[in-house]
Amino acid sequence: MQYKHALVLNPYAKESTDTMDFFPPTGLEYVATAMEGLVERISLVDLREEKELHSIENIRKFIDKKKIDLICVSCNWSFYFKEVIALINTLPNNIDIIVGGQQATDYVTELFESCPNIKIIVRGEGEEPMKEILNGIGLSDIKGISFRNNGNVVHNTVRPLANIDKLCFPNRKLRRASYHLKSRNVILSKSGFDTVLTARGCPYSCKFCTFNINPLGQKRSYSARKPESIIEELKTIDAKTIFIADDNFFVNPKRVSEICSLIIQEKLNKRFGAHARLEIAKHPDVLEKAYEAGFRVMLMGIESPHDKVLNLYNKGFTRKDIEESFAVLTTFPFYYHGYFIFGNIGETEEEMLYISEFADKIGLDSISAQKLRLEKYSTMKDIIDKAAGHHYNSKGFVYSDEYDIDKLDQIGEEINKRFYTPLRLSKIIRRLSTTDIFTKKDLLRITYDVVRTFV
Repeated sequence: MQYKHALVLNPYAKESTDTMDFFPPTGLEYVATAMEGLVERISLVDLREEKELHSIENIRKFIDKKKIDLICVSCNWSFYFKEVIALINTLPNNIDIIVGGQQATDYVTELFESCPNIKIIVRGEGEEPMKEILNGIGLSDIKGISFRNNGNVVHNTVRPLANIDKLCFPNRKLRRASYHLKSRNVILSKSGFDTVLTARGCPYSCKFCTFNINPLGQKRSYSARKPESIIEELKTIDAKTIFIADDNFFVNPKRVSEICSLIIQEKLNKRFGAHARLEIAKHPDVLEKAYEAGFRVMLMGIESPHDKVLNLYNKGFTRKDIEESFAVLTTFPFYYHGYFIFGNIGETEEEMLYISEFADKIGLDSISAQKLRLEKYSTMKDIIDKAAGHHYNSKGFVYSDEYDIDKLDQIGEEINKRFYTPLRLSKIIRRLSTTDIFTKKDLLRITYDVVRTFV
């Protein structure tokens, strides 16, 4: 074997959001599993969970003690991108370093320039390229990677997408940590939390998506696993609460129905959450079966209550569609969380603040309202550049002459203040009690945490 001991590293030592704080690094675990049998030993390290390795000194001691001779780093989030670069630069120069993930794909040139110790960057999906690298295939013959060669950086051609049914689902025995639902680093439920990816890609064309525009990347066309494979994976998971990590689990209602039937048939006592789009409201029979199978939480990308913004984003639905869909959805006892974006072109403060009222009106249990932010290859950049009085900063956040970043932050705080009233938080706790995700003790802990925010 070319390497004896690989360190597969999730480098995010600090939480940037509650979501990043407790989700397992599923994509990295797929890559680590693909590496099994091609390297003598794998150490999968999640720095969020192994705080003793946060210091440069301790992580270098770990590398020396374990005799690591290959380091694979995930660079998948825009949050703490600079911190990840700084971490990579502290890693030993005499060990091969391979970096992958969406941010690595989008910022290939910048990473090579900032980190002289990076040998290879895997662009896009990493399972198949890593297998070829570990099998000793010449780097110039491996599609989908960029690498250093005699002082220059070589970008190989884009790699065809892998058949998702031929990829092994993550071997959770590689984990050195366990995962739980958390908020502000406080465990909310001790029954365990995990994620499952049943499909990759998305059939929609919202303008947030940038991966298909990256000249070195490739948008993942929608590709779904067979239902039997998903059930096989679910049987290996001890955690009671599982989040389906697909961009939209309900793309194919017939397939969802088959998966739910198998979950019921196998008597898998799990509770599930998943991303969904409004279209699922057209299939009440699937919603009913999903609830019977243990689905309790739906996360919906709504983005805005205003048609002008929905049209700008090419969401494919209108405000009326949202209202009509939720009239159906709320007849089912799921917990509904909605995502919104504010600070859009020409949007007034009154229109931004209306998010809280609209969310309450359609029956959402909770919301996340975020400032408009652009990724490197976003088509929205051209639109913002042409919009008089609108700009974006180095982090990609959009602002205008009328609403600067500080003002937008104030508006965001006011949206949350108007929505998350004491009565709203009381309703959230009551709704959570119906999900069978939390024990009575868990709910008491959550209630205490909520009360503290108002004292």
